[in-house]
Amino acid sequence: MIAIMELELAAASPAKDRRVRRSRASLIEAAVALVTERGTAAIPISDIAAAADVSRQLVYQHFGDRDGLLLEAALDLARTELLPRFAEAAEGPERARAMTRHFAEHRAFYRAMLNSSSAYALTKALSGLIIPVNRRAMDAHFADGHDPQQLDDLAAFVTGGGAAVINAWVTDGDDPLDPDDLADRLIGLLGIITAAVRPTTASDVPEQKTETDR
Repeated sequence: MIAIMELELAAASPAKDRRVRRSRASLIEAAVALVTERGTAAIPISDIAAAADVSRQLVYQHFGDRDGLLLEAALDLARTELLPRFAEAAEGPERARAMTRHFAEHRAFYRAMLNSSSAYALTKALSGLIIPVNRRAMDAHFADGHDPQQLDDLAAFVTGGGAAVINAWVTDGDDPLDPDDLADRLIGLLGIITAAVRPTTASDVPEQKTETDR
């Protein structure tokens, strides 16, 4: 009898897991759609639950509260759309364009989130996704001459500065946003920063003139 019950539970568990995943996915999709449509993050939980065709209690069970759901929705959007584009794009201008085009395409959603109480948490969470990508870029750009902590700090610095520029662009930029123009601006800034921290080599030191040269 016990063995039969264990088999029934084992068979029911995958089905339950699938239902949980579907419920979470439906809530995330509904949250992004409603915030984008209404241009505000102040969406009642009941509206999101109704759009996802689930009970509002599932929101609390899966995400804790509305802010938790909206933050997870933003991270899911970045994980499923932005990071794959990053992986496919070459480092430099193409990777910068992948980022700016993503935020331009989803401007209504991100602008609403950045104008909400979730703005700080959103920026911090997105930076957590981008910092490792920028850290690997630092390793590729600086073959030697910098200690790991310095490169960690540089990746965090570049990510934070880029986030500030992108946030201002998303919230206050003129319509329509020009993602390629912003990408060029970001690449220009990155070039200035990386040139400033590039290790000095013998070729960088001005040659001293001898008495004969004079």
